[in-house]
Amino acid sequence: MSWPATKLSAARQNLRRLVSIRYVALAGQITALVLFTQVYPLGLPAQALAGLIALFAAITLFAHWRIHHLGPVSTREFSGHLLLDVLALTALLYFSGGASNPFVSYYLVLIVIAGIVLPRGLMWLITGVAVAAYSLLFFNYLPLAAVAPHSPAGANLHILGMWFNFFISAVLIGYFVVRMAEALRQQEAKLDSQRQELMENEQLLAIATVAAGAAHELGTPLNTTKLLVDELLTDPDSNSALKEDLQTINNQIEICRHTLRGLTGLASDVASPVEPVAVKQYVDELLNTWQLLRPEINPVIDISAPPENVGGCFHPVIRQALFNLLNNAADASPDEVSISIHWDHQTLDIAIRDHGPGLSAEQVENIGRPMPSNKSGGLGLGLYLTNNSLNRHGGHVVLANADGGGLTTRVTLSLNSPDDEP
Repeated sequence: MSWPATKLSAARQNLRRLVSIRYVALAGQITALVLFTQVYPLGLPAQALAGLIALFAAITLFAHWRIHHLGPVSTREFSGHLLLDVLALTALLYFSGGASNPFVSYYLVLIVIAGIVLPRGLMWLITGVAVAAYSLLFFNYLPLAAVAPHSPAGANLHILGMWFNFFISAVLIGYFVVRMAEALRQQEAKLDSQRQELMENEQLLAIATVAAGAAHELGTPLNTTKLLVDELLTDPDSNSALKEDLQTINNQIEICRHTLRGLTGLASDVASPVEPVAVKQYVDELLNTWQLLRPEINPVIDISAPPENVGGCFHPVIRQALFNLLNNAADASPDEVSISIHWDHQTLDIAIRDHGPGLSAEQVENIGRPMPSNKSGGLGLGLYLTNNSLNRHGGHVVLANADGGGLTTRVTLSLNSPDDEP
């Protein structure tokens, strides 16, 4: 039997496994009917049993079809299928010796499945019906001398039937319990992942809200400072040394204003499609801009010979994430920073090596979460935001303490367009 490769819900998967168990039960019932009516006759009412088996087979085939062609499977519907199995088993046992039939303990398989899958109320309903049916079979059934334990001829057959029933029940219970436990664990893991993602989204939204407010508030003091610096630059009494320092301040203010304009425009950029750009152009602009921001840093940059005409799509937030990593390295060891960059047609790889103190054991354990910063004035959010930004846009970052001290940061970015990703 084959199942379409569709994504099934937990209840639908449970029904699928129950149908698989029904197929096993049907195979055993048909085999037993043929064996004990044709090969080794025991006096079974063959027509009645054949009719019941045919009806149960039709119900099983309908359930097989229903799994993939109708709406969602509810818990109540699944409990109805289990109840139907209890009634079908009861009818078969009625015509084959009642409670003396060694397969009467198959009720336990259905009770175990109900206990694993169903809520408490429905589980007790299935259990109550099974116990009531078992009890009724003590008084209402068609006798079958061959399986009666008090019959000398049937004692061995009864014991053999009990063993076979135990074996089949154990296999079915083990199969179903293991599969159901796996499904429950997968559901719990998925829920935990979704809860974690929701928490991260809430944290990022809170940080973004604060950042947007800060960008708005910083605009006014920056403009004021810009006006004062411009006045001092045009002051004829200012000496050349002072003007040189003022010009440096003015350049830094322009960079800050450019950064704030980029931040305020990021909301509209995020909704826009990401246009492809040549990787070499992107890397050159990234490094040139960063070196303008950090003129005191003289990094050793190694760019391997890349393939020609390689392009990629880079979300706007990736630029700021890479700046954060470069700044972390510069802050850790201003005198010695190494940057190695290479790419192919699929990925861009960036390795940043500093010779600072590296990560503490606590920081290693908390990578990917907000944590206290060991930098003066640091808020402990840069690495957290960087990690989330890269992960959300086809990137991956790995931080590891390097041999001989310092930290190695490796970034891998996908060069595929987000629209092309599966």
